[in-house]
Amino acid sequence: MRVTEEQGQAAQPEKKEKKSMSLNVVSSKKHKGFGAGSIDLSDVACVIIDDGVAYIDVGAMHAKSKVERGIKFTTNKEDTPNGRQCWIVWVAVDRKEEGSYYAGATACEMLIDTEARRGWKILADHVNKLDYSIKRRYILGELGDVEKAALQKLLVDHNQEWWDRSPDELKQALSV
Repeated sequence: MRVTEEQGQAAQPEKKEKKSMSLNVVSSKKHKGFGAGSIDLSDVACVIIDDGVAYIDVGAMHAKSKVERGIKFTTNKEDTPNGRQCWIVWVAVDRKEEGSYYAGATACEMLIDTEARRGWKILADHVNKLDYSIKRRYILGELGDVEKAALQKLLVDHNQEWWDRSPDELKQALSV
């Protein structure tokens, strides 16, 4: 610490302005500052499929969806022997001249035992599938017929025009 002669007080060190490295995951405006272009999750929806019902749950982006809250997760499937199968589907929306469409969709499996408050999932798989969805890929082959039908119904009901403009690859992936 240095003391200035004139004041006889300790001089405060200069404060450097730090640029935030935080990521604003859910936002309605486009990020243009430091770190722009690294990843944009503002056009990704989180869909949960549980017991044959698909619904949008934005909490899934932070592992805080309705089915995940209060659950202690493990990477060992045997630790959740009574778990029911649930899915997180990352759905990316993009825009072309005609309008918006479902540009990417990937499914991630989870096992949830609500009573025991235990669950199984592989976080790395969830992150990779989110990335694949953002990169406009469709990975839905692991879904069963009931889950495919539920996801298709949700996407059509949410916005019929987006569904109509979506590539045939998505429609074929969800055909039962």
